[in-house]
Amino acid sequence: MIEVLTDLAHAGIGICRVGIDGRENLILGLFVTGLVGSLTHCVGMCGPFALSQVAARLEAIPLERMTEMRRLAGAALLPYHLGRATTYGALGAVAAGFGGILGGAGSFRLLAAVLLGMAALLLLGMALPGIKALGGAGGESRWSRAVGRMAGPLFARPFGLRGWMLGVMLGFIPCGLLYAALAAAAAGGNPVAGAFGMLAFWAGTVPMLVLVAAVGQAAVSHWRAPLLRAAPALLVLNAGMLGLMAWQLLAS
Repeated sequence: MIEVLTDLAHAGIGICRVGIDGRENLILGLFVTGLVGSLTHCVGMCGPFALSQVAARLEAIPLERMTEMRRLAGAALLPYHLGRATTYGALGAVAAGFGGILGGAGSFRLLAAVLLGMAALLLLGMALPGIKALGGAGGESRWSRAVGRMAGPLFARPFGLRGWMLGVMLGFIPCGLLYAALAAAAAGGNPVAGAFGMLAFWAGTVPMLVLVAAVGQAAVSHWRAPLLRAAPALLVLNAGMLGLMAWQLLAS
């Protein structure tokens, strides 16, 4: 039994290595996208979700049992973030899988370049004033409200499986940053690369959301301003990197 599990583990590692080989820059770029984008976008959009869960968790702990360690553990919101990772990884695998199928073996370079170009434009739309990124369409608002209604009952006790389900459901709320990440992940061309790319994007968004949950949105806003001034430049640089990757695909 142990040998079978070992063989399966080795096979899985081999598949992962093949999937991400040559796509390290894309995965790193998606991590940076999540990290920088969380400063400009995730704090405002997902911060309230995190704070609501922290409040519900703290209410469930008797005052005499409340400690600083319990408070910080509650702010980590591990089930919620694992749920988001599940959704983002699955979306990345599906997007990259379809990208590989639609592009075909011969023409995938062109499709990948187009997808990377789209991701770069979406990031520019978030970074530059006067350029409207996809993020406020009426259909998106209706979809967001529908997801919110389904997830609403889970906020009361966001523990364990309920917290994980909450993360899974809220991971489907669309936004321009998510569109950009999915477009770039789809350029990976296979489900493994797409999943790893979106998991890297997810990992980039986690630190800021944990910080918001731990110290509160109001406290974060005191030092967020200088970071926000630097964030557009970082998003532009990230968009430039994705654009360069698209150009290299077209030129090769």
